[in-house]
Amino acid sequence: MLVQDRAVPKSPKRPQIRTLPTLQQGRFAEPKNLDFSTWVSENFYRIITIFVLISTIAAVFFLYTSTNTASLLCLQSQTQHAIDSISLPQLKWNSIKPIADKTSPYANFRSEQWVVVSVSNYPSDALKKMVKVKGWQVLAIGNSRTPRDWSLKGAIFLSLDMQANLGFRVVDHLPYDSYVRKSVGYLFAIQHGAKKIFDADDRGEIIDNDLGKHFDVELVGEGARQEVILQYSHDNPNRTVINPYIHFGQRSVWPRGLPLENVGEIGHEEFYTEVFGGKQFIQQGISNGLPDVDSVFYFTRKSRLEAFDIRFDEHAPKVALPQGMMVPLNSFNTIYHSSAFWALMLPVSVSTMASDVLRGYWGQRLLWEIGGYVVVYPATVHRYDRIEAYPFSEEKDLHVNVGRLIKFLVSWRSNKHRLFEKILELSYAMAEEGFWTEQDVRFTAAWLQDLLAVGYQQPRLMSLELDRPRANIGHGDRKDFIPQKLPSVHLAVEETGTVSYEIGNLIRWRKNFGNVVLIMFCSGPVERTALEWRLLYGRIFKTVFILSAQKNSDLAVEEGQLDQIYKHLPKIFDRFSSADGFLFLEDDTILNYWNLLQADKTKLWIADKVSMSWTTASTNGNSDWYSKQADMVKKVVSTMPVHFQVNYKEVVRSDQSLTICSSEIFYIPRRFVADFVDLVNLVGHLEIHQKVAIPMFFLSMDLPQNFDSVLRKMVYKQDLPSTNSSSTYYSAQAPAVHPWKVSSEQEFIKLIRIMAEGDPLLMELV
Repeated sequence: MLVQDRAVPKSPKRPQIRTLPTLQQGRFAEPKNLDFSTWVSENFYRIITIFVLISTIAAVFFLYTSTNTASLLCLQSQTQHAIDSISLPQLKWNSIKPIADKTSPYANFRSEQWVVVSVSNYPSDALKKMVKVKGWQVLAIGNSRTPRDWSLKGAIFLSLDMQANLGFRVVDHLPYDSYVRKSVGYLFAIQHGAKKIFDADDRGEIIDNDLGKHFDVELVGEGARQEVILQYSHDNPNRTVINPYIHFGQRSVWPRGLPLENVGEIGHEEFYTEVFGGKQFIQQGISNGLPDVDSVFYFTRKSRLEAFDIRFDEHAPKVALPQGMMVPLNSFNTIYHSSAFWALMLPVSVSTMASDVLRGYWGQRLLWEIGGYVVVYPATVHRYDRIEAYPFSEEKDLHVNVGRLIKFLVSWRSNKHRLFEKILELSYAMAEEGFWTEQDVRFTAAWLQDLLAVGYQQPRLMSLELDRPRANIGHGDRKDFIPQKLPSVHLAVEETGTVSYEIGNLIRWRKNFGNVVLIMFCSGPVERTALEWRLLYGRIFKTVFILSAQKNSDLAVEEGQLDQIYKHLPKIFDRFSSADGFLFLEDDTILNYWNLLQADKTKLWIADKVSMSWTTASTNGNSDWYSKQADMVKKVVSTMPVHFQVNYKEVVRSDQSLTICSSEIFYIPRRFVADFVDLVNLVGHLEIHQKVAIPMFFLSMDLPQNFDSVLRKMVYKQDLPSTNSSSTYYSAQAPAVHPWKVSSEQEFIKLIRIMAEGDPLLMELV
């Protein structure tokens, strides 16, 4: 490379003389200065240009050859920086000013029961029906997609402008085009006297227009159902989430928000436990038609371009979740009682398809802190499938994070001493773990302040049982229920088989009554019905022993007179000395054996709680028959051993009264057989009528408060309807139905078909 001297100006070129001496002299002309510092100085700009070029090539090569791991580390570094910047809001709980409704036309309106629904279109048919549900006020929450002229008679509508003027802090955090604006509606309802809030959507029709049909709308007071509730067993501490659809007959369907790794758990419960009602502050209903399913189910189970119409078992009992176990909750079919109003907050930093599910798990964990629990109920609404796209992209958070979220929530603990402090702390912890962002931490702070501002009183904390040793579940604490298996779709193939469920029930009934003898008295023609009765009840009981006014050796029917049939029972007791007990039944009474499983087989059963069957008559002024029966009863009572006499006289304290029971159905357990035989022997040859003797025996053997009350709900009419059709009042939910006429094979077939509602396998007999 030729280096020129830029310090000396060049002289004009002269013509060279091509003579040798001249050339030789030119070779030894004064040389240039080539030291390093001078070279750098003269070529500074070229060096800079070359350096930049080399750096650019190196950078391109590095980026080209760098791996995704390096990029991920960079992203993680940025995420960690974002987490480090999250701050826990410091709230002054005692200085929050009240917020009163001063702008809406409903400032003075109050209601205890509200339906809160988000609306984006004109009122749907379902919503038009919803406003007619008795005792509930519908509150419709608008968004940016809602028509400006939206209106529905009977509903309160809050437009975006009205929401902005209510003064709630949460408004500043809510998107304009989302259903999560329902948070404003919840606060508005609480501000206007809400004690219960039904979280709904505008496409679900309430079954029978009655929210109280399955839900427990009242938890205290006269309207409350004071009953124990089946509860999932806490026997397995590692089981933290369940699919409630299995309990209600759909094993291959799962709810939106169930971790996909749990979808394959389709077996029914080995056993249940029980919990007392009254603290089911969150009540999740199931939907027929299109239940709350995710996009994975929706797109893999639809065999054709037709709407889903999935049905659930409406007769399955409601079921509770113990502490440590969770269930997916949604925002379109759930009742919240006032003690859980704080759990209505819908997070805003996650997708709309994930918001209510994350809220549900978050709320369930905090519900344990106040001793509350979630209960899942049979179908309460029907949603029609519109056959529209399900946004899988908005569910990705669920499928990726929900399993991890459940594990986190179950293990989370807090030392705070007030519920709202725990709520804020958990929201902060969930942001730290990346389940939602700092936006929801700030939103939680605004939500809690608004709750206090509208007059909500935070519930008191109760001791958490998660860290205590789990109580052992004894045999007596185990409750059986075999879920029905209803037709559904499995990988786009329709499931229609229910045999496993039906056979399972038959086995369960047989196991329960397999050592109980059924004694029937037939007043009708036994040659037409004896075999049918054995066919019907012989599947369940140890044997069916038939008595009738006329003996029939060919049909193994023995003779007995109904008026004093009790005198024949001791001989039957002797024949079956190993039986657990004996159930007496007249052929004019139908036994729904599937409703007797919870009865105690060691106690006496009789219809003493059925007013039409069990009566007390005064002997004063009555016919000679009553007086003669009363005299014979006095005679027998006077000869009774002390323990019989004391029991009887504690209940019947007047000699002028006579207890009468129709005695179409009663049960004697093994431990009372000897007492019954002794009492029959005391009667001897006295002609005490069956309707008088049986109640006398029962009141002597034990006190009425010790009888099992399983028969108290039996359907009892004194006479057949004028239409001669018993089917008008038959109920498969009753333990027994009286009266019923079966005197021919045709009438027996009618009976079988109607009883198949409770025992579908009976249809195999006709």
